[in-house]
Order: sequence, then structure tokens, then C-alpha cells
Amino acid sequence: MRSNHPLDHQPPLTTLPSNMELVIGIDPGASGALAVLDQGGALLAVHDMPVVTVLVNRKPRPRVSAAGIAGLLRQYAVRHVYLERVGSMKGEGAAGAFAFGVSCGLVEGVLAALGFPYTLVTPQVWKKAAKLTSEKEQSRQRALQLWPAHAALFARKRDCDRAEAALLARYGLLTSYN
Repeated sequence: MRSNHPLDHQPPLTTLPSNMELVIGIDPGASGALAVLDQGGALLAVHDMPVVTVLVNRKPRPRVSAAGIAGLLRQYAVRHVYLERVGSMKGEGAAGAFAFGVSCGLVEGVLAALGFPYTLVTPQVWKKAAKLTSEKEQSRQRALQLWPAHAALFARKRDCDRAEAALLARYGLLTSYN
């Protein structure tokens, strides 16, 4: 579950001109994040994945909120979205893998419903381009290097998903728009 940390629901870091087209990176899943970059690579906003709590076998579980994602994305003039294409993780149980797959499909469905162009990118592809391994901590450290003015967004070990969303958006900028 999410904490009440003040940076967990980050508003845009700056006022955006209405005509500025932006690139979004999304690390899907209930603990994922969305990051917004301008065309120059400046980090404009980072949002933890919006979630709702549902009961599964009488236990509260976080699930990705389609309405929450749509509400966040509608704030921006989106040029393109880069969504991490993920599969089940080694050692993950069937129920967890299914819930994660539902989350990923839900994000993709929201993007399609909003009419936003998007590209699915595997972690192996974008991390290789960024010269990173599969270790999430490396992503967090790289985000701290690239966006030192926003270090508070990546300060905690658990902020690696925020970092990966931002780095995924950066991958999109570097490979598609330069």
C-alpha cells in the first residue's frame, strides 16, 4: 500500500504552456509510476500509479485505477506514451501474475480509449539503450544523475518505479524524436 509521503502524489513540477507536447513514460502495475518529460528531456512531473483498494478473498489489495490514470493523462498535451511491455516475473505466483497482467492491460486500454499514441517497450530494450542492468537501484541512481533538481522524487529506495518511468520516457525521446 502507498504511504502518505508528501511526494507520493506529485503535482506538475512547473506550469506548462498549453501548446507544449509531452512524452510520458509508464511503469505499469500497482506500484508503478507515470513520468512526464518535455521534448527537451526536462522532467515536468512524476506520479505514482493511481490505485484503488479492492477486496480479494476478503483482503484489501491495491489495483490500478483506470479513472485515476485517465484523469492524470488528460492534464497533459500528450505527444506519445512509452509503456513498459512486461511479462510475469520469475518466482511470481499465478494470482500475482494475473493481477499484474490485468493492470498492464488496463493501462493500455486507457491509452487506447483516450486516443494517445503509444509504444510498448520491453525493459531489456530500454535498459540496454540506457546502459543499465535489470537492477532497479541502478535506474534510481541514473534518475538522480539526470534530474538532480528533482532528487526528492527519487530519494527513497522504493522510488525506483518513478525512476524507471522517467527513464522510459527519456528512452522514447532519444530514440524517436532526436
